[in-house]
Amino acid sequence: MSLELACAFNTSSESHEHARIAEELGYRRAWFYDSPALYCDVWVQLCRAAERTGRIGLGPGVMIPSMRHPMATAAAIGQLVDLAGPDRVAVAVGSGFTGRLTMGRRPLRWAYVAEYVRTVQALLRGERVEWDGGLMEMMHPAGFGAARPIEVRWVVGAAGPKGVAVAEELADGVFGAPMPVPGFAWSTALTFGTVLADGEDPGSERAVAAAGHAASVMLHWAVEFDQLELVPGGAAWAAAYDDLPAAERHLALHEGHLIAVNDRDRPFVTGEVLAAGGLALDRAGWKDRLAQLEEAGATAVAYQPAGPDVPRELEAFAEVCRG
Repeated sequence: MSLELACAFNTSSESHEHARIAEELGYRRAWFYDSPALYCDVWVQLCRAAERTGRIGLGPGVMIPSMRHPMATAAAIGQLVDLAGPDRVAVAVGSGFTGRLTMGRRPLRWAYVAEYVRTVQALLRGERVEWDGGLMEMMHPAGFGAARPIEVRWVVGAAGPKGVAVAEELADGVFGAPMPVPGFAWSTALTFGTVLADGEDPGSERAVAAAGHAASVMLHWAVEFDQLELVPGGAAWAAAYDDLPAAERHLALHEGHLIAVNDRDRPFVTGEVLAAGGLALDRAGWKDRLAQLEEAGATAVAYQPAGPDVPRELEAFAEVCRG
């Protein structure tokens, strides 16, 4: 397989240890999710991972601009660079899916994302910039962060032509889910699921625990963006949330998002759904899936493990990719 092997983590208290395991298994990069309503702080866990690893690339995937002032983000990038070195750090940024939807907000305008990235990049170069009516620059002396200029790679979680345009202007690559964004020299496709053992049923307790979260996210996306017809049984599934007031439905909808299957989703997450969604596949099925991603323009695949045995998921997926 010519795809670069990366991983993505829902940023837990153990994600720094999972990054160490991933490094030992040959993963080239580890992305950490930025969803503070669900997960541990992304920058804290990235820095912990930097202290426990020596080669694997690290970065937020994807960072949501509205969560932090540009100076706070620039300082966090500087801290990570100080620990891991600039060659290991990449910063992925997007308009916001889970990170904003969990708080009842829609994705950001791409114009705002672009201006935010320009501002952070200028700060990292050591320039003075204006934001929200104030003039600022990184003034960290030696020992309080990486020296400027700070050069890291940037990736945009592009969605549609506006996101692609921001990537073309400001980034080194793109991040797509579940399909890659074609036309870029660095195009990472985020993928979910589990590698089935020989003869294992896609509906086994283990498979559902390891891959059910990925089925749930299909519903979350379909509800938020009014695309229920794209999800098998989507209307009936969404109806499981009808008893909740509209203003708070998103809180229940995203319970356990990309971690586990919540109680409302569980009756709908079956082996048939997992198999049909390409989320519980044997080794041959995953090889076909990876070939499809590469054919669609991916140059890297970022695998997000879940369930009670993350090391097992990382190892099984790495074995498939090795051949």
